[in-house]
Amino acid sequence: MIKIYTKKTVRTLSVSNLPNEDLEHVLWIDLLDPTADEIKAVEKMEKIELPTRNEAQEIEVSSRLYIENSTLFMTATVMVRAASPDSTTTPVTFVYRPNRLVTLRFDDPMPFKGFAVRYERSPELFQTPQKVFLGLFDEVVDRIADILEFVATDLNDLSTLIFMGESRDPGAINYTEILKRIGQNGARTANARESLVSLQRVHGFFTETCGNLSGEQVDEHWRITGKDVIALADHANFVSSKVTFILDATLGRVNSDQNTINSQQNKIIKLFSVLAVVLLPPTLVASIYGMNFKHMPELQWTWGYPLSLALMLVSAVVPYLVFKYKRWL
Repeated sequence: MIKIYTKKTVRTLSVSNLPNEDLEHVLWIDLLDPTADEIKAVEKMEKIELPTRNEAQEIEVSSRLYIENSTLFMTATVMVRAASPDSTTTPVTFVYRPNRLVTLRFDDPMPFKGFAVRYERSPELFQTPQKVFLGLFDEVVDRIADILEFVATDLNDLSTLIFMGESRDPGAINYTEILKRIGQNGARTANARESLVSLQRVHGFFTETCGNLSGEQVDEHWRITGKDVIALADHANFVSSKVTFILDATLGRVNSDQNTINSQQNKIIKLFSVLAVVLLPPTLVASIYGMNFKHMPELQWTWGYPLSLALMLVSAVVPYLVFKYKRWL
């Protein structure tokens, strides 16, 4: 899809209509998951060669930041679907000239949606390609800040649940769900750090080369945005360390609860083992006198039955007292 942003309007164009378009007042051409024909049409119109998806995903700085025919090519890593469980990143290429900005992306990050709404509402705020680029850059940075705030809040909730929640029996907490949330927050933080590193490179490359390349004055707001990126990078490192701490603490609680459960199970098994030993002698006595042999003198005794009961009681009490004396109970 091809969208063009002029100083007053926003339109979606097809490949067939693109050659007839008056580009004099076009500030921004946005390519979203374009077809091969759309890419060729824009390349022919702008006399540039856009990077392929594979080239945009390369991590070498020379492949992401370069100058070609007095045009700046800058590829940044931007977070997509950051609030969902399948958070990931996507490369976004910015092609900058003093008269026009071209963006190439293969996914639809939230900052582009937010900036498009801002542009349509107040186009007078973005009357130059540099203003458009700066606005997009700001939206990306603000989105990362929002995601880091979300992660920090969720980590605080997890910390409360793990450390300061009311006492619960072992096994009452669903640690599987907690570990899943920690893993998702860890992925978001890692994606944010990756994105911030690429944004720092893009920021430095643009502010250093823009003025030298075309003599265009670099907007003062770029300096503020650069400081925001650095501050967010430091905050992302802090959040990452907190994710690691919460993960270690959760695994410690899992092991502690498992040890408690094992200890309780051992006590139960120990109790049944003692009962088996205590009841074994009475069972032996009862088994002997339960045999149906014809000649058993004890069966004729007047006091045979009470004596057998007393013998069974003594045979049960003696092992119990021995266990208590040995402190096995």
